[in-house]
Amino acid sequence: MAKMIRERWDISLERFDINADAEGTVVYSIKAPGQEFSFIAFSYPPRPEGRTGRIIGRAWDMKGTLNEGPATEADIERARVHLPLLYRGRATPNALVWCRSNRSMRAFNATLDALAEGRQPEIGELNTVCYLMRNTGLDGNGTFGTRSFPSLGLDHALGGVLEAQLLVAYLMREFSCDLVEHLARLRSEKAVALDPALRRYLGVGNGSALGLIFFVQKHPRLVNSWISAREQAIAAACGLEPVPGDPRIADLVGLVRRASTFRAQDRMVYETFTSSAEVAADLRGLLPPLEELRDAGTVDGRAERFPFDALARRAEATMAPESYETFLSLLIELVPDTAQALSAEIGGADEISVDPAMTAAELAALIDAEYGWALEMDMSAPDAQDYIWYKSETAEEPRRGLRHEAPEARDLGLDLPGDIQRLRADLASAPADQPMAHFLLMHPAHRLMVARTQSLAGTRFHTPHANINAAGFVPIDIVRLMNVTFHGIDKTRDFLQRNLRGVLYHGAPTRDDIRAGRGDRWFYPEEPRQ
Repeated sequence: MAKMIRERWDISLERFDINADAEGTVVYSIKAPGQEFSFIAFSYPPRPEGRTGRIIGRAWDMKGTLNEGPATEADIERARVHLPLLYRGRATPNALVWCRSNRSMRAFNATLDALAEGRQPEIGELNTVCYLMRNTGLDGNGTFGTRSFPSLGLDHALGGVLEAQLLVAYLMREFSCDLVEHLARLRSEKAVALDPALRRYLGVGNGSALGLIFFVQKHPRLVNSWISAREQAIAAACGLEPVPGDPRIADLVGLVRRASTFRAQDRMVYETFTSSAEVAADLRGLLPPLEELRDAGTVDGRAERFPFDALARRAEATMAPESYETFLSLLIELVPDTAQALSAEIGGADEISVDPAMTAAELAALIDAEYGWALEMDMSAPDAQDYIWYKSETAEEPRRGLRHEAPEARDLGLDLPGDIQRLRADLASAPADQPMAHFLLMHPAHRLMVARTQSLAGTRFHTPHANINAAGFVPIDIVRLMNVTFHGIDKTRDFLQRNLRGVLYHGAPTRDDIRAGRGDRWFYPEEPRQ
C-alpha cells in the first residue's frame, strides 16, 4: 500500500456488467509506473449451500484473477471457464493470483438497504465486522498454473514478498464497495454512494488456519528476514536522540493517541487475546510521559539520551505484551526511510543445501550454540508427541489431531526439536573430523536437518522455539504472527485455537486517494462520525 501511494498507482474500473441479482463480470485496470495489470472478477448471487470461510468451500460470491497486462476478451472468457473449476482449472500464463471471496451477509445487506434508501449505513451495523466481503482464498506462485513469484524479479512492480496477493486483497475491498453501490442504484433511483470515510473504514475480512504453520516451517529464511527487518527498524527508532521540540516526539504523541482511540472504539470480542480495552488503557498511560518528553525534554524528570528506548523499556515492564508491541510498531513510523529500505530487502530463498566439508565436531558446536532451546526440551514427556499434522483426505485441508486418532496419517509437520536431538546424538558418536559427506552416507535420515542447520547458521528468527506436536502447543499463536506481523491484519480473533479471523486494509485509502498520493497514515482508523 505504501508503494502504491508513493508511486500514485492508477486503479480504475473498466467494466461493471452486473445485474440486479449480483451476477456478472467486472474488470479493473491497475497501472503502476511502467507496468499494467488487470483484475478480472465474476460476481455470483449468494447461495447458502457450500458456503464457508475455509478453503474447502464450494460456493463463492466472487471469483477473480489478477493478470499481467490489460484484460483481453480471451483472458476474460478463459477465466470465466476455468475459475469455477478451481483445482481442475488452469490459469493463463499471465495470471499471478486467483482469488475467491464471500459477503458478510448481515453487513452487506444492511449497507445495501441503507444506500438504496438514500442514507449511509449506521456505524453500529458495521463495526462488529468492519468489512462487506471476506477473502476465502488467494492462490498464486504456481498454484493452478499461475506464474511463480521468484520469476518476477525485484524490478517487477509486484516483485516484493506477498505484494501480488495483497494487491488482490485490496481489490476485493474496492469490489465489495463498488458492488454494494451498484446494487443500490439498480434497486432505487434515490440511492447514494458510500461516504468516502465509510469506504475507507471498511476493509476486507480474512480467515486463516493451520496451513500457515507449514508456511513458517518451509520458509525459514523469509521468516527470519521479515522479523529481522522489524527488529532493526525498532532499534533504529529507539536509537534516536531527539532534542526538546523535535517534531518526531509530537508525532509519536499523535500516533499513540490514534492507536488508543482505535482500540477504545473496537467492538470485537477477544476470547484468547488481550482485550482492546486493556490495550487502549495501556496506551493512554504512555501519554503523560510522552507529553513530558515533548514539553520538557525529560522522562520521569530525567534527561535521557535515548528517550524512546527508555519509554519502550517502561512499556515492556508495565504493559501487556500486546500493548508493548503496538508501541514498538508505532516507533517504526519515526524512521520511515529506514523502514522502507529494510522492507525492500525482505526475502529469502527456500533452497537449503549441505556443506559436505563441515566436520561432525563443527556441526555439533553449531547446534550447541544455536539450538540450546531444542536440546533442552523433554521430548520423552508423556504429551510431547500427542499430536500429528496431516491433510484431510477430502479437501487436502491442513489438520492437527491426536496421533492415536489418525494412526495411518502421514505426519507433515517438522519435528524440529526431536530431529535436532537425534542429529546431535549421532554426531556425538561420529569421529570429530568426519565430514558431512561421509556422515550422511551413514545417516541419510539427517540430510534435511543438516542442510537446515548449516544454511540458517548465524540467523536468529527462523524457527519458533516450540514443539508443534506437544499437547501444550497453541497453533494460533504462530498463525497470528503471520497474520498480524506479515499480512497486516487487524482485530484478529481466535476461533477454537485453530482459525484466526480479522480485517485487512481496515482504514485503507480509496483508489482515488492512491491516485492522488494521499493516505499514507491510514492504519488505526477512527470510526467515521455520523
